[in-house]
Amino acid sequence: MLEPLDARMLLSAAVGVDAHPAEGQPGVVGPQMIQTMIQPTKHSAKNIVGSLASITPDVVSTVPANGDLNPYGTAFVPKGFASGGVLKAGDLLVSNFNNSENLQGTGTTIVHVTPDGQTSTFFQGSEGLGLTTALTVLKKGFVIVGNLPTLDGTGETAQAGSLIVLDKNGNIVTTIAASALIQGAWDMAVNDKGSSANIFISNALTGTISRLDLKLTDTTVSLKGITEIASGYTHRTDPSALLLGPTGLAFDAKSGKLYVASTADNAIYMIKKAAKRQTDDGPGKVVVRSSSYLHGPLGLTLTSKRHLIVANGDAINTDPNRPSTLVEFTTSGKFVSQLSIDTTNNAPFGIAMYSDNGDARFVAVNNNQNTVSIWTLPRRR
Repeated sequence: MLEPLDARMLLSAAVGVDAHPAEGQPGVVGPQMIQTMIQPTKHSAKNIVGSLASITPDVVSTVPANGDLNPYGTAFVPKGFASGGVLKAGDLLVSNFNNSENLQGTGTTIVHVTPDGQTSTFFQGSEGLGLTTALTVLKKGFVIVGNLPTLDGTGETAQAGSLIVLDKNGNIVTTIAASALIQGAWDMAVNDKGSSANIFISNALTGTISRLDLKLTDTTVSLKGITEIASGYTHRTDPSALLLGPTGLAFDAKSGKLYVASTADNAIYMIKKAAKRQTDDGPGKVVVRSSSYLHGPLGLTLTSKRHLIVANGDAINTDPNRPSTLVEFTTSGKFVSQLSIDTTNNAPFGIAMYSDNGDARFVAVNNNQNTVSIWTLPRRR
């Protein structure tokens, strides 16, 4: 159910300037300025994060009946999704990484959120799965989620895990595992072509990116091939974040480029010809490396105007004056805007965006609150 906006939500954004300079300097967006902001009648597709700053999001609990905590992955059901199941286009799915005891790498559930804020459990797997940010929905009627289990909630016992394929009612269709190229699927992006798909995963245990080429029918998903397309990202265990490595992925179907948010490197990279290449591109080309705006980047998404939005998890380059930020960049690396979604660090992880006939919704999980914030943006200009 919808909950009121948490009073701790910070609405501070800037357009092309630092949103947190010294007090009294140009660019400050403090409470006194927030009070005078005018609610927009339209949102700018060229500055999504800036638009979020003046919109009150709906805040929905991501805690299911079994008490799972720590929401990670977010994925919208796309337009053209196969009919006949519980999922409809525009619905939101959120995966949980922790169990009710808050042990990392033990969550087993995916929560289903309808556009009017009603929630239910779409999937509950076997004990100790550790469902990650690697979550996507295919038009053919399938949901794919990655898992990275631990034995005791620590990075030292993290295991390779697998990719679980679900049907449109949350039943397991198949599991893809036992590959040296699936090593802790931490996040996911997709190139959905209807009867086939390229699935990209970031491997937290090896610091690599793999592409899985899938063939799809109405009832089956089969693996045609798997290729390592990028490597060399810094990866390690962390006592708080569990693992640091390549995380957020965003694929641009028009250019064929895959963008990678590498947490421990505190940078965003770009891989060319990601859907077709048969060779390893190393870490690719650096698009953004910024101590001012990147603070352990995690979730990553691409807007309709091909801007990158990244969620900072604050495990790297922590800045107490910039907690839990969403930051928007152009794909050439130019800063656009930023927004803090919590007054403390470590809140955001998975983010996603859905557009339909000019209307749009943007979502970001809040790990601190075990919620997902849903911003509904007015028809764009």
